[in-house]
Amino acid sequence: MKLKAIGIDLAKGVFGVHGVDEHGKVLMHKRVSRRHLLGLLAKLEPGVVGMEACASAHYWAREIERLGHRARLMSPQLVRPYRKGNKNDPNDAAAICEALTRPSMRFVPVKRQAQQDIQALHRVREQLLKSRTALVNQARGLLGEYGIVAPGGIAKLRRLLVELLADPAARGLSGLLSETLVQIAERLPFIDQRIASYDLRIERVFAADERCRRLDKVAGVGPLVATAIVSAVGNAREFKSGRELAGWLGLVPRQYSSGNRELLLGISKRADRYLRTLLIHGARAALCRVERKQDWRSLWANRLRLKRGFNVAAVALANKNARVIWALLARGDNYHPSGKTAPGSLAA
Repeated sequence: MKLKAIGIDLAKGVFGVHGVDEHGKVLMHKRVSRRHLLGLLAKLEPGVVGMEACASAHYWAREIERLGHRARLMSPQLVRPYRKGNKNDPNDAAAICEALTRPSMRFVPVKRQAQQDIQALHRVREQLLKSRTALVNQARGLLGEYGIVAPGGIAKLRRLLVELLADPAARGLSGLLSETLVQIAERLPFIDQRIASYDLRIERVFAADERCRRLDKVAGVGPLVATAIVSAVGNAREFKSGRELAGWLGLVPRQYSSGNRELLLGISKRADRYLRTLLIHGARAALCRVERKQDWRSLWANRLRLKRGFNVAAVALANKNARVIWALLARGDNYHPSGKTAPGSLAA
């Protein structure tokens, strides 16, 4: 069977499959179990298979491409307008197939397994950080119920716990509460060790990847940012320009315009919040050192900081870093912060 486009609505056990020929005639509209999906596609002539970018989508895209098909992933919010009728698997599959044939549709690059391996490191590390933050906040809340206000910062809370547990009776703490605080104090070092172990793994990935080492030369980009970006966008050639990458990261103004009235609001905050957060935090760290530098990039960032404030300057620097990162990945350029340009290089 020759199908021009195939839309698959992914699920846990049963998938919706919708296929049309080159004239748009529906030739396939069925539900297929998970274990029979690849067998069904193997019987079809190579075509274009579309799916929403969701859980397991990259795995299925890789498996489908091994069968000779071309897999394309799309953001669910771009597919939603093409759904007709109520939400169900057959209608979702038909909407995916319809969106797949639109010439203006924007697609999500399929991630290789190595990219997802790196992303797994970042996801687990991020969850550990959230767990540590939740544990610290819980300790603050518990102590606050007894009139003990912990100062800001994890390190200060650690010292406070040591002081309290050294002589809990002096602060009016009962034996039961002391046992609870002991368990909290014991869990914090364990989480710290796990975070440190993931930091070492990320460092090894960073040292082994030539692209990451080139990105590290950009002020505000370190092993965390470099590995996270490479795992998310690869060589970044799916983006036409650095501005498109910055827009995908949500680092450009959100527009609300009509006619001759243009209104630019705060940043759009689209795509992956984790990547955007890393870039902005990296830009904050770089912005703290611009006063001691005299290159034009630092002078620009410092002027913007004095004029618009620290937060706006940090986001602007993150936007600039995203554009530089695109050039380094897509063109294979080398970064020279001095501003001197050489063949195959990119100045700040």
